[in-house]
Amino acid sequence: MCTRVMWPDADGSVIVGRNMDYHRDLGTNLWKLPRGISRDDGVKGELTWTAKYGSLVATAFDMISVDGINEAGLSGHILWLAESTYEPRDESRPALSQAVWLQYFLDNHATVAEAVAWIEDNDAQVVQLTDPSSGEVPAIHLALDDATGDSAIIEYLDGKAQIHHGRGYQVMTNSPTFDKQLELVEQWQGLGGDKPLPGSTLATDRFARALYYVGRLTQPKTQVDAIAAMFSVIRNTAQPFREPDPGKPDASQTIWQVVADLTSKRYVFESTTRPNIVWVDLGDLDFSEGSPSLKLDLLSKLALEGGVAGNVSDKFEADGDLNFLTLSLVNALKAGPKPGPKPGPKAGAEA
Repeated sequence: MCTRVMWPDADGSVIVGRNMDYHRDLGTNLWKLPRGISRDDGVKGELTWTAKYGSLVATAFDMISVDGINEAGLSGHILWLAESTYEPRDESRPALSQAVWLQYFLDNHATVAEAVAWIEDNDAQVVQLTDPSSGEVPAIHLALDDATGDSAIIEYLDGKAQIHHGRGYQVMTNSPTFDKQLELVEQWQGLGGDKPLPGSTLATDRFARALYYVGRLTQPKTQVDAIAAMFSVIRNTAQPFREPDPGKPDASQTIWQVVADLTSKRYVFESTTRPNIVWVDLGDLDFSEGSPSLKLDLLSKLALEGGVAGNVSDKFEADGDLNFLTLSLVNALKAGPKPGPKPGPKAGAEA
């Protein structure tokens, strides 16, 4: 479920693309989040911060940042990794809920190197949250990339962050873990081996195709050429709408995809169910402290006849703050409503 691809040398620009593959709609909207917002870890509120950078994020259910870019050119992408294990809460370590994991880095860091240093210095935990709409417990990993072409893949195994940091880590999909993906990809033609390039929707096959094709892109002449080239790669790794395979009722399909120019800071979004392409130029947005959080309601605008297309930087609207899912809210929803007082006997009834 999901593929992320980075092209770090697109004629002086860094271009990144990702597919969001899931078995149901995530209610995704785009949010403009300004500098100066105060946030906490979503766990116990012990880790707090004030956003140093403004960001543009794609959300799930308006509660979780799953993709985005900040005004410094740092970008991040949440993908599924079934092997993720987070371990019980260790009170001696700082923690971030899954809902704000990506947002913390977009708020606080300008580069991948800064973000990696923070992880290594603080030994922070990631805390799982139950999806209140489905009861699913996400198992996720995170890719970070920046305008210098740097990249990092962060996976939590046995409760500890496993970090693969370097410009050469251009592709991330899903299972198995990233170290095993790097071993398996060498069996294919053009990537070190002699087997024909695979064509299935398996994460290992998507990894191979993405790495193969991004390495064969020709240098673009314009930004439009660069964005189109990246779309051609991630569409090649997209998952079609289909009947689930036997024993796999949650087989995923690509529900939307994003291409971002981290150098010029353009963010391009395409829904596969409401297929209009829209884009946002971060330079057209006001990220100043005190400016409001704004939402581009993709659910309504792209569902309308004709929808919206093209540059939508001026179509964001106020809709309150983006309220991230927290552990306390998840626990409250699990517990259900508290029982109220029992009604007393009706007038005239026997006590």
